[in-house]
Amino acid sequence: MKALRKPAAWLAVLLVLSPWASAQEIDLPGGLKGDGIDRAMPELARDAIARYRDDDRARFLDTLFRLQIAAGQQARAIESIEALRALRNDPASQPPLFLQYELHARAQALQSARGLPYAQAWRQVFAERFGALDDAVALRAEFSFGGSLPRWRSSLDAALEKARGRKRLPLAEAIGLVRAWQVHAAYAAFQPLFDAALQEDDARRYRIDNDVLVPTPDGANIAVMLVRPAKAARLPALLQFTIYANDALYRRDAKAMAARGYVGVAAYSRGKGRSQDAIAPFEHDGVDAAAVIDGVAAQPWSDGRVGMFGGSYNSFAQWAALKHRPKALKAIATSASAAPGIDIPMEGGIFLNFMYPWPLYTASSRWLDDARYGDTARWAKLDRAWYAGGRAYRERPVIDGAANPVFAQWLRHPDYDAYWQAMIPQGDAFAAIDIPVLATTGYYDGAQAGVLHYFREHLRHRPQADHTLLIGPFEHTSMQTGVPPVVQGYAVDPAARVDLQALRLDWFDHVFKGAPKPALLADRVNWQAMGADAWRHAPTLEAMATRTQRLYLVPGAEQGANALSLQAQPQAGTLQRVDFGDRSDADWTPPPNVLNKALDPHLGLAFVGDVLAKDTELAGAFSGVLDFTVNKHDLDIAIGIYELNAAGEYLDLAYWLQRASYNVDRRQRRLLQPGAAQHLEVKDTRLLGRKLAAGSRIVVTLGAIKQPDRQLNLGSGKDPSDETIADAGAPLEIRWRGSSYLDLPLRE
Repeated sequence: MKALRKPAAWLAVLLVLSPWASAQEIDLPGGLKGDGIDRAMPELARDAIARYRDDDRARFLDTLFRLQIAAGQQARAIESIEALRALRNDPASQPPLFLQYELHARAQALQSARGLPYAQAWRQVFAERFGALDDAVALRAEFSFGGSLPRWRSSLDAALEKARGRKRLPLAEAIGLVRAWQVHAAYAAFQPLFDAALQEDDARRYRIDNDVLVPTPDGANIAVMLVRPAKAARLPALLQFTIYANDALYRRDAKAMAARGYVGVAAYSRGKGRSQDAIAPFEHDGVDAAAVIDGVAAQPWSDGRVGMFGGSYNSFAQWAALKHRPKALKAIATSASAAPGIDIPMEGGIFLNFMYPWPLYTASSRWLDDARYGDTARWAKLDRAWYAGGRAYRERPVIDGAANPVFAQWLRHPDYDAYWQAMIPQGDAFAAIDIPVLATTGYYDGAQAGVLHYFREHLRHRPQADHTLLIGPFEHTSMQTGVPPVVQGYAVDPAARVDLQALRLDWFDHVFKGAPKPALLADRVNWQAMGADAWRHAPTLEAMATRTQRLYLVPGAEQGANALSLQAQPQAGTLQRVDFGDRSDADWTPPPNVLNKALDPHLGLAFVGDVLAKDTELAGAFSGVLDFTVNKHDLDIAIGIYELNAAGEYLDLAYWLQRASYNVDRRQRRLLQPGAAQHLEVKDTRLLGRKLAAGSRIVVTLGAIKQPDRQLNLGSGKDPSDETIADAGAPLEIRWRGSSYLDLPLRE
């Protein structure tokens, strides 16, 4: 309730942008309670119209049409909306500005002129006006009819509370009150009618089948949804295959494909949606997706060609399908591709806690368990209880008090063994992939490691592969729906604000319809250079850089500081001690942003480079060697690379995780010999793409992983899933040698 007493955001803007109004006051009509509000607001709106002035034409019209609707001046309101659109001069591909209010005003006018019920008038206006829109424009226009009616009600209540007991208001506040009422009244009137009207409109534009079941070779059934243009002949199909069963979401995506001139197809993993089979994430998706592709291609409305798209799990499914190489699959457009056993549920051989609730979310029912997955307090409590209690990682379901059979299955496969290998292409299967691939990822995408695994393996086994990579300052979720101006606290360059969904469709048009290839995809590797406000292009990952700079991780001479040096110091060493028996940091949480004032002490040792005398651009993958001795049989290593800017802020640039015993071969664990010299290769890392400003420094963090959000490796030699705090023994001691180095990729 306290929040309701705060000025709504729109009112605050109005007060700031319209100083003229603060000096004027307006009488409030009586009856600002209950049903009397609806009678009082038109009077207040008419009084406000008579007084309202603003030199900013766009702001004036934006406010005026709302007042006119509230005042019952519907024809004038429509004129004001049309004048505002002319001022904006939006392209024809954009939905008409404030279409929802235009239709509301037209319905009210029709209601008054013909004595029709509002619902009948609105449905008629919607069919005429919305129905005349182009399919793609209509699809985008749907958003304007959504929104939260309770939120509009809260804004209205806040404005009414502010006016309570007063006889006069500053004109700006009075206008804000009318606007709040007008918005709520409009949405309360048309929102209950929208879904049914949209279904009727969809039935005219498309042929929608929500209830298809496609059989698999082993007798399971896959639930499939189809959307195709109503008047089209044989067309290529674009398919999403997903475990995230959500009819409303995927029907909209399928409609978007149909509006673009394709058949939109959404298919759910077996056991999801209308499928009655057992759910097994990752395990059957390749075979099942191939069955769906074959079934789609055989339909009379298909031209025999299928493309796949989607992000995260949906991207994994594309690679899983390619393992079985269905003939009709002609292109894939991946985004934030998960690679089971590579980047989820573990990375570098280290299991990641955020994956623990995921199977409970996706595999516990035919749809999705949003409530359980969204119970962040439960998962934070679990992390703390497991970490502080010192129990085995394998016991997390016991600590949680609920079975998690998928998680338990994962832990039975700590090696990258046949269980994981069966899910995605390996070796010759990559060599056989001869179709175009578009892969999109972000510097802040947790799945970047998976995307790069597919890219590297495809080109390693098929050097001539038509595989295009795009990377920018994007993160896992937002890049699939739109690139915001700020990503995890970092303000992205304007050049990075790319409509990735539109880019994907333009690329499909290139592949299937012979349209020009999107200009942004100028080469095989395309990356946004953060800080340079520019895109770069290269034929390979290696060609992103023009040279490498070797920086050694050596102890500092002053106050124990560690430095990045151009010269090796093989005789020097830096000691790091990690006490796994100490769980006093159980309440630690990772920083939420990628731009911070200080480094997290859990990162380990920090090695600081010299102040850069000039702008320096990093571009490409880093690599290196770590020379060290350790007193245990194993350890989990994390490397972080940061820019320390002149303002004293640390910007995350890239990181690398690795269980030392899997460094040589992720398929087979090889324990270390305590006290023996170790020579560990830093390889297959994430990409750097940042122009560092003069005056900045490069900072590298290096340490053994010990934090509550991932599996612990105590170094006993046992499976880390079975280690308890009793296995911690003496603190882990690592002596990092001054011959350790990183090769950083530079573009000059």
